[in-house]
Amino acid sequence: MSRLTSFASELEREAATTRKMLERVPTDKMDWQPHPKSMTVRQLATHIAELPTWIDFTLNQDELDFAVNPYQPVPIANTGELVNYFEKSLENGRKVLAAGQEEELDRTWKLREGEAVYYEASKEETLRMTYCQIVHHRAQLGVYLRLLDIPIPGSYGPSADEA
Repeated sequence: MSRLTSFASELEREAATTRKMLERVPTDKMDWQPHPKSMTVRQLATHIAELPTWIDFTLNQDELDFAVNPYQPVPIANTGELVNYFEKSLENGRKVLAAGQEEELDRTWKLREGEAVYYEASKEETLRMTYCQIVHHRAQLGVYLRLLDIPIPGSYGPSADEA
């Protein structure tokens, strides 16, 4: 199995869990946050929904420079828009992986803001980090949902709400 095929397979497995989590985000709680330093539900869920687009940034560019391309999250008003945005991002990630070239995975990729370099690694390592970000932020969202008393879907087996 090629590395890109492996990434595509993993994307599909994680997408199923991510979709279940995003579908549970309540529209009326989009602006809720557990702490002033925390992201709102909207910010966190939108970031999770956009992360499959990082596959494109990673494989088709050598860097992302926020000084040149400032971060502009897609405005999300409700749960339906959130899930639709995730599906659009996921489709983009699928297409990029399907068209990708194995040798690109060995090239270096950077995340920067002008002269400040935040991250530099191979494109393969960057894809791995992107997938880890999806899982990490999805777990954060699970904590948010738990605090809002919303049942949590299982990730790698049943959750306490499904047992």
